[in-house]
Amino acid sequence: MEHFRVGQIVPSSNTTMETEIPAMLTSRYELFPEERFTFHSARMRMMHVSPQELKKMDIDSDRCALELSDARVDIMAYACLVAIMCQGAGYHKVSQERLGKTVASNQSTAPVLSSAGALIDSLNLLDYKKISIITPYMKPLTQQVIDYIEAAGIEVVDSISLEVSDNLEVGRLDPMNLVAHADRLNIGQADGVVLSCCVQMPSLPAIQLVQERLDKPVLSASIATVYQMLKSLGLKAQVPNAGHLLSGAF
Repeated sequence: MEHFRVGQIVPSSNTTMETEIPAMLTSRYELFPEERFTFHSARMRMMHVSPQELKKMDIDSDRCALELSDARVDIMAYACLVAIMCQGAGYHKVSQERLGKTVASNQSTAPVLSSAGALIDSLNLLDYKKISIITPYMKPLTQQVIDYIEAAGIEVVDSISLEVSDNLEVGRLDPMNLVAHADRLNIGQADGVVLSCCVQMPSLPAIQLVQERLDKPVLSASIATVYQMLKSLGLKAQVPNAGHLLSGAF
């Protein structure tokens, strides 16, 4: 039996990543009965998704990485996409390098990734040049996310902003409402759809349904995070009913 400890650095008001990541990884047990995962989190204070709170929160990520490295986790993810993307193009590389050094200073060899970096890296792996996205953010923050993605060479052809600024309320959004929202997206030129371009907005139950309905590949920031976690751990990137990226083909 192989045991893996999965660490997440999350905003204090985030509830979704500690739900969706375990749901995806434990759903693998029937496919890979020799695997077992445990889940460990450290929290950065944040209640409202505003640029000011996000930048203040990001400073706490070093403390969180150090605390998680005490638990000798096997993989660590900075699980807040917009906190990275509102800091300017390419910041996920800066953040991951800094947190990696923090972890290494505590004699830990755990790879450090981020949801922001995982999404960009996964879109590049899939060779998607154009995407459509749904976010829970206020429109100015969605624009910062679009700018970040486009700075990485991927065009955002359409976006829907649900304009929910309270992070707790974002976590309470019904993922099945994304089915109707996705129907409103312009996807004609898109190579794929990011159904939740936010790790706090729940989407996992809707991913496979929307993918079949739109006949386009569908992923989310949390799905991209799981993909990169599995690849970093040297495991097959396959999760049942979790869309194209986690079909096992990549």
